[in-house]
Amino acid sequence: MMARLTLLCCGMTEANRTGAFPLDEPLEPRAAEVAAALAGRLRKPDRVWTSPLARASQTAKLLGLASEPIVTLRDQDFGRWAGKTLADVQRLDPDGLATWMKNPQLAPHGGESLAGMALRVAPLLDQVMALTGHTVAVTHPAVIRSVIVTVLGAPLLAFWKIDVEPLSLTEFTSDGRRWALRLGG
Repeated sequence: MMARLTLLCCGMTEANRTGAFPLDEPLEPRAAEVAAALAGRLRKPDRVWTSPLARASQTAKLLGLASEPIVTLRDQDFGRWAGKTLADVQRLDPDGLATWMKNPQLAPHGGESLAGMALRVAPLLDQVMALTGHTVAVTHPAVIRSVIVTVLGAPLLAFWKIDVEPLSLTEFTSDGRRWALRLGG
């Protein structure tokens, strides 16, 4: 059974621009014009899912996609770091930040660890594999990184070596037994 999954990163927010750990925030005003350029590049999906957070559902709406919110697609919980810039966290909690980036099992911010997020997100692949056709999921960079690491069978620390741009597309295909990362032009 063939399945295709396109992960669409939500549009730009102030947190992206300022290097902050995101809250549930809206898209920046300029996101609408950037999304319009992307709308023509999307293949027609059989279903569209979004993270329940505002920036993901707004992205789907800007692209004219009727979507269903799926809790599994929500962004990583950054705990008490949410809303703070990386520079602020480095200054206020340098040991916690270093620990978090070196040990995927720990969440010194009181939120969700990388390992916890990976465990939450991984079942999504089985769910989509059981369906036929093309699923588009509008979600967040951390979720997309987690799926890439899972599909590639890479160590969780490879998460930090993946950069996901706002409104980027990451595609996967499945033959019903395994997933493959699909790169295209």
